[in-house]
Amino acid sequence: MNEENLEELKKIEELKKQVLKKILSRHAFERLSRIRLVKPQLANQLEMYLVQLYQSGKIGSEITDVQLKQILENLGTKRDFKIIR
Repeated sequence: MNEENLEELKKIEELKKQVLKKILSRHAFERLSRIRLVKPQLANQLEMYLVQLYQSGKIGSEITDVQLKQILENLGTKRDFKIIR
């Protein structure tokens, strides 16, 4: 990657962080930070989902910690799979 791409990625990350701080309550943002430490891929998926909801206008008010837990449960159920032998 060249320097321009790195700067662009930093700008995107900063914008994403600003949007998340705007739409998440303090407790929900802290939970997302803890998830990022343990499961970075899940945190990234969740962040992108929340940003998409925000951009489409589907988020009317601040997302609480309880609502974030529900979103996580919904994301988790989508990833269930069954192995048949």
